[in-house]
Amino acid sequence: MAQVLLVALTLVAASQPSMTTGSTPESVAPAGSATTRYCLRVDPLPGSRLETIQCRTREDWALLEVDVDQEWAQNGVKVIA
Repeated sequence: MAQVLLVALTLVAASQPSMTTGSTPESVAPAGSATTRYCLRVDPLPGSRLETIQCRTREDWALLEVDVDQEWAQNGVKVIA
């Protein structure tokens, strides 16, 4: 399951166009406590076209082999403190 999520996040990151608006997105996720949850966009589940957003702590993302800071610029949505 973790490998599927990692592949999904990689594909989403690779397919996103670069943002060329006047504002620059944060390149790393904002700092938080151990319980802060970081919400990232992930690929839709097989058979679905709906984008999925998952919110997990840094530790939970790390267990799935996802580097929140690396993914944040492309797939970060919000932080829940």
